[in-house]
Amino acid sequence: MARPIHLDSVRKEYRSAGSVHVAVDDLTLSIPEGSFTTLVGPSGCGKTTTLRMIAGLETPTEGRLSFGDEDVTGQSPQDRNCAMVFQSIALYPHMTVRRNIGYGLKVQGVPKDERDRRIDEAAETLQITEQLEKMPAELSGGQQQRVALGSAFVQDPDVLLLDEPMSDLDAKLKAELRVEVQRLHQELDATVVYVTHDQTEAMTMSDQVILLNQGRLEQFAPPGELFDAPVSEYVARFIGTPSTNLLPATVAETDDGYALAGDGFGVLAPADRFADRVGDSITVGIRPQYLSADGGDYELTVIAGVVEQLGTEFVVHGHTPDGTDVDAVSTAFGAVEHGDELVVGFDPGDLFVFDADGRTICHGDALAGETPRQSP
Repeated sequence: MARPIHLDSVRKEYRSAGSVHVAVDDLTLSIPEGSFTTLVGPSGCGKTTTLRMIAGLETPTEGRLSFGDEDVTGQSPQDRNCAMVFQSIALYPHMTVRRNIGYGLKVQGVPKDERDRRIDEAAETLQITEQLEKMPAELSGGQQQRVALGSAFVQDPDVLLLDEPMSDLDAKLKAELRVEVQRLHQELDATVVYVTHDQTEAMTMSDQVILLNQGRLEQFAPPGELFDAPVSEYVARFIGTPSTNLLPATVAETDDGYALAGDGFGVLAPADRFADRVGDSITVGIRPQYLSADGGDYELTVIAGVVEQLGTEFVVHGHTPDGTDVDAVSTAFGAVEHGDELVVGFDPGDLFVFDADGRTICHGDALAGETPRQSP
């Protein structure tokens, strides 16, 4: 039966040669019962260490970890009713697929009839029924990963942990297995925690996403909220492809009020957010998908560098006249060539505004009510 997972001020330190490395620092969060939650972030941010602490393979240096009301901080992995699928596909090469999937059940003493029933159900769900009598060496990489998932599935865990299970697969297999994993979650009565460095996987598969930054929690929210309402410049840059454009600007006072003044633009801003910031350097963020070839309330000049075609869309990688890198995505950029000067439009409701420390001052909804003006 699925259980919620609670981490309370969890910290993990590693000590070596007199030095201390903090892998996870003061992590407090609650993962809802039965949810699909993804831990995401760059290499070294602490996501796998966090997963291993949930599994019981690592013990927190400080803090408390519980499943529901049960404190499992000091429990061994076998007492937590967790199942884990690792990045490297760990199958017994001398065993058939059937025996690999059912091995954990055999160790637990589950009768053969019950083992076979669970194995057959798992194989049907994962579409590997025809592979049950084959050896692992006869399978493709995607089929082998399905077998590893089946080994976890048959154990009927309360918590299913997946540590970058698709990192070694090609793009086509990743796309197929993303669907399989989501279908597996629908079949299971389990709380799923998935680790990846691929933000596309995180955004497409999850009920909520935990984004870590150097061992600390940066934001924990549904995927749409991370995309539309990032709490920091770090979140805005990490989530989304291509990454969010960051335009340097200054808070200025004008005859019309207050404005975010950048290279060729001056976005009017509300006094209650910016009156005490006049003269401050800030950063205006806008996603490449929101820079429109059809214009908008404000305009930005972009000098095209590289143009990439992604299906029906084109990505222009360019820069503003002052040299700030800018990406723009549109179906209308097919005829753009290197060196072309584009004028793209944007609306204030699509912006993010960050302070000098990279924290979010406001999102576009706070700017959308201001009267448009091209320069301060």
